Amino acid sequence: MADTKAADAAEAGAAGAADAAEGAAEVGGKQPRSVRVVLLALMIAMLLAMLDNMIIGTAMPTIVGELGGLEHLSWVVTAYTLATAASTPIWGKLGDMYGRKGIFMTSIVLFLIGSALSGMAQDMGQLIGFRAIQGLGAGGLMVGVMAIIGDLIPPRERGKYQGMMAGVMALAMIGGPLVGGTITDHWGWRWSFYINLPLGVIALIAISAVLHLPKKRAQARIDYLGAALLTVGITSIVLVTTWGGTEYAWGSAMIMELIGIGVAALVGFLFVQTRAVAPVVPLHIFRSRNFSLMSVVGFIAGFVMFGAVLFLPLYQQSVQGASATNSGLLLLPMLGAMLVTSMVAGRVTTSTGRYKVFPVVGSALMVVGLFLLSQMDTDTTRLTSGVYMAVVGAGMGCLMQITMLVSQNSVEMKDMGVASSTTTLFRTLGSSFGVAIMGALFNSRVQDVMTERAGALGSKVTEQSAQLDAASLAKLPEAAREAYQHAVASGTHAAFLLGAVVSVVALVGAVFVKEVPLRGASGGSAESGGSGGSGASGTSGASGTSGDSEEASGRGLRERGSRSGVRVRTPRTPRTPSRRLPRASES
Repeated sequence: MADTKAADAAEAGAAGAADAAEGAAEVGGKQPRSVRVVLLALMIAMLLAMLDNMIIGTAMPTIVGELGGLEHLSWVVTAYTLATAASTPIWGKLGDMYGRKGIFMTSIVLFLIGSALSGMAQDMGQLIGFRAIQGLGAGGLMVGVMAIIGDLIPPRERGKYQGMMAGVMALAMIGGPLVGGTITDHWGWRWSFYINLPLGVIALIAISAVLHLPKKRAQARIDYLGAALLTVGITSIVLVTTWGGTEYAWGSAMIMELIGIGVAALVGFLFVQTRAVAPVVPLHIFRSRNFSLMSVVGFIAGFVMFGAVLFLPLYQQSVQGASATNSGLLLLPMLGAMLVTSMVAGRVTTSTGRYKVFPVVGSALMVVGLFLLSQMDTDTTRLTSGVYMAVVGAGMGCLMQITMLVSQNSVEMKDMGVASSTTTLFRTLGSSFGVAIMGALFNSRVQDVMTERAGALGSKVTEQSAQLDAASLAKLPEAAREAYQHAVASGTHAAFLLGAVVSVVALVGAVFVKEVPLRGASGGSAESGGSGGSGASGTSGASGTSGDSEEASGRGLRERGSRSGVRVRTPRTPRTPSRRLPRASES
């Protein structure tokens, strides 16, 4: 009986994978135009999600000048971040249950509605609320992009395209502040939101017209209780990392209450997931060693990347004398190295089917690069710091999308959305913790050094904030300004040294990743992927891994089917050779 159920599940999975890739013929060669159009639309959607906060950050002073509400300014970013983080796992589960295409298009529409309303906001309260709506949509954008790539592209080919998505992320970080400043100066801050509308409509039309994925209708009910508990838990975590050390002291009652609520909600969430018929995050995916390790590596990558992006411009402005605009451009060595390395890693993964070397090398480069950054002082030249940043960027480029590829490759097709959303969530939470913990350490060192070097005046200068803008810095007496430069150098030393230590954990985790050769149409044959896996779906994103999934042997193969235009179904008896069936006509 169990064998029959496993065979049925395997055949259903193979058929679903075949349907999902109907638009992607001949994955080993040149992609048909329809698939290229879909990939372009996915890149636009990813760009929207990544670019938004970068653009808005530049427009913030102008927004406050018109709408007022300076005391609520941080909530413009916090509301977006909270909504994105809390909705990410839910979007992934909804895509698995009800079909990827419709859920992804819904997230685009919600993002565009939030963008339009944000552009029309008349006060700070409205803007914060509309930014939350925008964040809800953004959570589905990032998850949907990765899950759809998992549906369309075989694992062997997927690294190339996910490397392109990492490149989009780097471009957003480089171009976001420049684009935001240009739009704000010439068109006004409202166009920082309106600019999303034409791009989003293009992506929506392309997805609607060209992307063809099978429609789903799950019989099980949505796990509303689990979703609510997870939302409360994530919200509490993000608020703790956002408010701790800034709005409230780390030991304050508010922070302690949030920690207690978050822990209780997450413990309740884990309990509910063990009993839910359709859990939001099926806990069995963590039985895969590779998936669990990649979640940890992704968390640390987010921890390091956003911490570096926050503190490097501050060091460049305060210590090296760069302007706000130039400090963004001075990040080019890191982001450029990340862009190039991610593309190279994707290409090499596609051509060889091997990937373990990239998490190992990437983690090692992050450790070395962050240690080098921690050695910067007031005499470090821009060339030297640029070289150090390039080392860190190369490490992050090796990790950013390989973690997603390995995570998707470690689960069954039916859990593709959940795997994508969980990996994205860990990276998002890593960024929140990175900014909070590295920020707390930075602020503490700046305060101590200012007190040591400038006495009471130094302590007074930084009592409100350890991060001074260029205008505030220029008003300081020479002695206080010099003391602040040494304080910032000391603060970045502590923050980056912490990042290097944390990256060691990622290196250890990467070493224990079990490499399972990826399969794809370019291979032309179905090799066994370890002792436990007799096959892997070329398009399902799940290759058989020994110990990763007991059901790995039930996944279908589509390499020859995608080239010949017919569908290959997995037989009920795994030892029986696969038989070809004519391709079903589209309904």
